[in-house]
Amino acid sequence: MKNIRKKLSVCGLTLLLFGQSCTFDYPNPNALTEEAALNNTQALLSVSLGLRARYTLGGASALYSALNANGLTTQELRVVNAGNADLAALELGGGTVTNLNPVVNNLWTGLNILNADCDRIIRNVGAISDPSTRNAVQAHAHLFKALAIGTMAQFWEQVPVTSVNFGQNATFVPRREALQTAVRLCDEAITLIGTTTLPTTFTAALGTNLDLASCLNALSARYNNMLGNQEAAAAAAGRASLMVRSQFVFNNVAQNPMFRSSFVTGNVTQARRSLGLAGALAPAANDPRVAFYLTDPTAATPNARGFFTADGDPIPFYLPGEMLLIRAEAFARRNQLPEAITELNRVLTKNNDPFGVNANQAAYSGPQTQADVLLEIYRQRCIELYLTGLKLEDSRRFGRPGPGQTGAERNRNFYPYPFTERSNNPNTPNDPAN
Repeated sequence: MKNIRKKLSVCGLTLLLFGQSCTFDYPNPNALTEEAALNNTQALLSVSLGLRARYTLGGASALYSALNANGLTTQELRVVNAGNADLAALELGGGTVTNLNPVVNNLWTGLNILNADCDRIIRNVGAISDPSTRNAVQAHAHLFKALAIGTMAQFWEQVPVTSVNFGQNATFVPRREALQTAVRLCDEAITLIGTTTLPTTFTAALGTNLDLASCLNALSARYNNMLGNQEAAAAAAGRASLMVRSQFVFNNVAQNPMFRSSFVTGNVTQARRSLGLAGALAPAANDPRVAFYLTDPTAATPNARGFFTADGDPIPFYLPGEMLLIRAEAFARRNQLPEAITELNRVLTKNNDPFGVNANQAAYSGPQTQADVLLEIYRQRCIELYLTGLKLEDSRRFGRPGPGQTGAERNRNFYPYPFTERSNNPNTPNDPAN
């Protein structure tokens, strides 16, 4: 992205979100360039913590934009007030989603800024003298750089993977190459931190809300799955903890963005009945996950619950059910159906989920064909991973009906490139047809 720069005012966001000290070892930070400021351990730790604030905070954040855009494009969400024209365009899809759509623009801009922030940390991490702290900070930056690139690849056909200096134009790579880059970043970071305990210097500054090794393995599993690397996806998913809760934390000042900017107002977006699923995909009437995610599963216009009921509600970095379903899908696509059904049943019968997302359903008893097992895996992903921002990618990967097809379950395949990018960067690719 051209001219994407962020000042070290991320320190202020860091204080709001995590209550951590943000003291830098220089008298006048405004007089220094960003690169020069990142010349000591405390500065790099503080800006590392700020990555989480950058990704999550506010109604213009990448997290908020991704959840809303994905939800409206795939029928998870509905627009409450049609006067919210930008959101209504995403709900309609097709050509109504233009290069000027602010939600799409916020998603693009937020992810590119996050990518640039990570690159700055990676370039300057040598300023940390302690090897274990240096490796942890670099691995953490790799995690968020992979998240930025991988999320962009879920919504656009081509994306930039390397940030550029002021005045330069970013180049783009096909989304498959971007996902490969995200996997490489995760795997390199896993090697960096190894199996040793993270140093107290790192955990004292950044907290322990994210299990770094598990989050890296979860992203590696997610993006390998999107690439069709079944064996690698299953292996990485098996290494991510199913019981440790990795989550973004909020409070009454630094608020849960979906609750504060959408759901509490009753005037922006809200949930769809049956999680937006119908027919053979609809959840069972007794599936407690529907009541977990919706206030009234029987209402025609229910409200969302789940991880979005108060300003201080944490949002998971990943859900354990995603890891189980990645393993189920990996086995099913290799036609190892008994193994796939075993993993699928771990989701269907789950009653000890650390986040409370429990299915308590009977084990799978449908036809034991690859097509039928994959359909049930997709159905379970739609239920288990409701409003996690993954359904658009899932819908394409499982070959569900798309724009212009009978029974379309998504109204676009990919998004157009924001005008802010196109007007400044001649390398911007052509927009997709839909």
